[in-house]
Amino acid sequence: MSNEIEYEVYSLPAALMLQHRISDEVVTHLNKYLDDLKKSEHRKSAADFLVGQIHQGEQLDMDYMDNLLTPFVQIVENLGMAYLRHFVEYTKSPLRPKKISIDKLWSVHSYEGDYNPIHDHLTTSKMGISFTTWTKVPDQILKPEEEESLRYDLYDDSGAIDGFINFTYGLNQTGDPESLRPSQSRYVKPEPGKLLMFPSWMQHCVYPFFGEGERRTVAGNLNCFDLTREELEELKENEV
Repeated sequence: MSNEIEYEVYSLPAALMLQHRISDEVVTHLNKYLDDLKKSEHRKSAADFLVGQIHQGEQLDMDYMDNLLTPFVQIVENLGMAYLRHFVEYTKSPLRPKKISIDKLWSVHSYEGDYNPIHDHLTTSKMGISFTTWTKVPDQILKPEEEESLRYDLYDDSGAIDGFINFTYGLNQTGDPESLRPSQSRYVKPEPGKLLMFPSWMQHCVYPFFGEGERRTVAGNLNCFDLTREELEELKENEV
């Protein structure tokens, strides 16, 4: 007779995050575009719709209709469709077909001491997806492998999370093992080419860093509108 007790452990879903690695070619292209944008007399600040406390650098509105940005826009819109597919598969939730389109696109050029307080994003559609990617990251944030064992949490004064982005998707931000409460927070180290996609309601903040260099981010939102009747009929015809 076996003394083993059979059981199952369930992880309760809170949110999904998609990670993608954009190519070096796209990163180089974005940096060239942003270098030119920063020099332009016609550049437009994005500070009026962003919460970033960017005093050393600047936040710039990016025209996503610009043909030079079409390859990147296509990447994020395709990833948005992939995100919705995985959401349906993971949650087993019925979801009406959606049309993904970019809502806003901007860049953040951060230097020493600049930071973003906790916030979420707004989209024109009720359902929204947001994304962020990095095209430049200072060396002091990209720590050597031997320092990767440092804990990325608030109980560490090593500076290991300087320049990181922190996502919060529940009430238990720091976690409390003594109360069986896992942390509902995730720290992510920025790396050139890393792209994260998440629901627009997910709160997040960006910690300041110290020293030389630029932390360059391209971020934006995707609208998720229901397909019209005509679009649904066209979709069904294409599936036949």
